[in-house]
Order: sequence, then structure tokens, then C-alpha cells
Amino acid sequence: MTERRRYRARQVAVPLLAAGALLSGCGVVPGGSGGSAGPIVVMTWAPEDTGSTNMPGMLAMAQAFEHYVNDTGGLNGRKLKVLTCNERNDSVAVSKCAQQAADAHAVAVVGSYSQQGRAFTTALEADDIAYVGGYGITQDEFQSPLSYPVNGGLPALLAGSGEQLSSVCKKVALVRPDTITGDQFPIFLDQGLKSAGRGAARDLPSQDDATDYTDVAQRAVGDNKTSTCVSAVLGDHTSTFFDSLRRLGNKPPKVRLSSVIGSVQQSLVDATGGPDSPLENAVVTDWYPPASDPKWNEMKSVITKYAFSDDRIDVADPGVQTTWIAYTVFAKVIRAMDQGTAITAGSVQKALDNTTGLSTGGLTPDLGWTDTELLDIADHSRLVDSKVTYQVVRQGELVEQHPGFVDVAATMKKAASLS
Repeated sequence: MTERRRYRARQVAVPLLAAGALLSGCGVVPGGSGGSAGPIVVMTWAPEDTGSTNMPGMLAMAQAFEHYVNDTGGLNGRKLKVLTCNERNDSVAVSKCAQQAADAHAVAVVGSYSQQGRAFTTALEADDIAYVGGYGITQDEFQSPLSYPVNGGLPALLAGSGEQLSSVCKKVALVRPDTITGDQFPIFLDQGLKSAGRGAARDLPSQDDATDYTDVAQRAVGDNKTSTCVSAVLGDHTSTFFDSLRRLGNKPPKVRLSSVIGSVQQSLVDATGGPDSPLENAVVTDWYPPASDPKWNEMKSVITKYAFSDDRIDVADPGVQTTWIAYTVFAKVIRAMDQGTAITAGSVQKALDNTTGLSTGGLTPDLGWTDTELLDIADHSRLVDSKVTYQVVRQGELVEQHPGFVDVAATMKKAASLS
């Protein structure tokens, strides 16, 4: 533990909000950040209009949350100001976003997505800015002492997917990006398979921005048996892979399809035929409950009221959902702070470091980032949530395959020791 983190661990625990609505009650902070009663500034970044995975809905959700908070009294009487930045799937661009946040005296970066983990964590650490509720796509998000994740990231999804597939498949083929990040995918998936006595998946690294996947689809199908599962985890281009798979031969492949949320979600099922989609009966691992779960009703009502015409937002998009959860966490932590405390990047970090048992209304397990809640997973020292949900496509809808959360911490620990 660093000396700075030892100091934080000695601070008095920040009391959490009592049960009730996210924004119940208001109080004005005398002076506020830097002696000012001005707005509390945060930033959200995500890629837009790139050739790879795009997450514009996260930016739109952050803006909707800003309107929601400010329309209902603010945070302890302070306005919330959300800056958004297109990080363009580029290390230079995301570093510029981080610098923009620092220049604006942002107290945190909230609910964001970037594959450039090393670049943005280094930039944020230089300016002592917390990263709250990132999407969880890079290992750096689970190593930076200023990162406060709200899910188990791709490692949890892949470990969970391996466990989920082990009950329905004898063999698995994994189609994944041929990237440094993608190289970690088979490690976690395979450990999930091995936990139930299955063999390792056939690893098929592929270009993550291809316009056709016919060759890799043919290799994935192999002898085309119903006992084989094909798992595709290619982000936005997963749909392109499944389209190539569908066009093989004259009949639909017999193999069972699978993926993780973010690569497959309800919008893709709808776009490929709903109940007649080739994804019917596909199994999917998620961090959160299905979008049809009533626990998402508050988010849906906020979107309806404050972003009804914004077509960037899909309520079933895990990026949108992660941003909602991240801002829910941020708002609760701010409102739980002593009202005489100036809200700065430093005071927000101390509050987060001492947060425990924070409820997200059942969208995740209760969250906290105290030393006792860190899960001690190799190379993922900041990971606090190792639970996933199992879903399946039935009659064109992603629904629960297994009720509640499944804890994959043991599988993740074994996989992380090999990565």
C-alpha cells in the first residue's frame, strides 16, 4: 500500500446516504469548492465516429444525468456541470481529454470508456483526478489507485462466460480482437471452462474493424455440431461477424452462439430479426440485470424526461447503464460528504476511499473501495465487484438464464495468476 493510500485508510469513514431516493434532501455547502459556490465539475469521455467501437450513448447519458440532478435541486445545493469529450479511441486524444478535465478543475472523470488505459490513467494520476465507474475494458482501470470501478470489466465477463458455456458446450471457439487487450480474453474464458472440466477454447484472433469475417466464421464453425459453441467478442463488429456466420452455406449453422454484453445486446437481437434472429437461444454474460428488469425504471424515466429525442441512448446499452451507475455512485458519495467540506478532487478521493456498502438499487452488488473490499486479484488490485449475470435470448428478448448474480472471483483469481 502506498503512503498516500495508508493516509487515506486512516481517515474517518464517510457515512453513506440513508435508504431513499438518489436525490432526496438538499443542503447548501458554504463556500464550496475552492471557496466558491459554483458548479461541481466532472467529465465523461467516450469514442464517437471512429472505425472501431463507439460509445456515444455514454456521453448522452452523462448529459441527461446533469439535467436530472440540476432539475431536482443539485448536489447539496450545488449545480453539476458535466464536460464531455470524444476520446476517438486514440491515446493522444484521451490525454487531451484528461488535460481538459484538469484545466476545468474537474473533481472526477465519471462513467467513461477508453481502450487507452495506460494513457488516461497516467494523465489522471498526474493531476490527482479520480476515475469513477469506467467501462472496465482495460487492465489499467483495475490497477490505478485513482480508479473506482463499478463492475468486474471484461475479465469478469469472460470468466463468467466460460463458466456459463461449460454447461452447454463440449467445445468452444473464441473469436476476439487481435490486439494486446484481446490477448487477455482467452486466458479468462479458458479458466471459466476449466473450472467445470472443459478444455480450452480454440482461439481465433481477428481484425476488430473488418468488414467481412467469412474465413474466420468458417473456421469457428468447424464440423458444425450442436455441441459446439461459437463465442464472438468483437465489440461493435460482432454483428459483422454474425452476419458472415449466417451467410455460410445454405442453412443456418448448428453451433450455439454466445458472447458478452457490449458485443451482443438487445439492439443487435432486434436488428437481426428479433424472434427470428440467428441469435435466438444465444447465451450472454452481463454485469447487470437485463434491461427489462424494473431496477432500471429510474434510469428509463430520466432518459424519457431529459433525453427523449436523443437517439444516441439505448437503455439496453451496457455503456449507458455503466454511466448511469457511475453517476449514481458519484452523486451518493458527494451527498454523503460533510457539508462543510470543500468539494475538490482530493476530498472526493478521500470520500471514495472510505465508501463502503453503497447501494445501487440492486443493479450491482453493494459497492465500496476500502481495503477490506478490494478482492486481491493479481494485476487487478482495484477490483471490488466480481459478480456477473447469465442471460439467454428467448423469443427475441434477452432474459435471465440464471436468477441473480453469479460470483466468478475464484475463476478470476486463477486466470489472473496466469496472465
